[in-house]
Amino acid sequence: MTDRTDTVVADTRRWLERAVIGLNLCPFAKSVHVKGQVHYAVSAATDGPALREDLLRELRDLAAIDPEVRDTTLLVAPDAFPDFLDFNDFLATADRALAELDLEGVIQIAPFHPRFVFAGTRDDDITNYTNRTPYPTLHLIRETSIDRAVQAFPEAEAIFEVNMATMEKLGPEGWAALDVGPTLDAGDCGKLKP
Repeated sequence: MTDRTDTVVADTRRWLERAVIGLNLCPFAKSVHVKGQVHYAVSAATDGPALREDLLRELRDLAAIDPEVRDTTLLVAPDAFPDFLDFNDFLATADRALAELDLEGVIQIAPFHPRFVFAGTRDDDITNYTNRTPYPTLHLIRETSIDRAVQAFPEAEAIFEVNMATMEKLGPEGWAALDVGPTLDAGDCGKLKP
């Protein structure tokens, strides 16, 4: 790994620990993190076709590896899709990749982005920060893991509402205090080497 790749992973891990686990945005994240079952893959892609190839590789790898070794993958693409709408459009390509590998119903893809915006919200709405990461990220999640988590947390549908309330209570200043943004300068984007 390069120093830059290490930085991207460290930034993403800090976001996971401080925001996702620290704020309990995902009650299922802590156990796989503590067990070392979260795989961080950093893509050098700068466009959709290259990211699609990395996504296909990571989907194949996740499906082939024992869940006790790798339960989930965070595919981070710091140099691709700085614009959220372009990233959002790429999700259709990601879904086609799942279908191409016959992994629909086996793995889900959850999107995270530094400028993530839920439909019907303003860009500065604090609730968008539940899905804001230091860099564009595709979370590859095993369906069996989701099923186990729902059994352990039967009120899973309430997580979204709880997260919105958490973010509203935290506010922009509280989010900023978490220090979970990227440590790479925007000018460093586009410079990731495989």
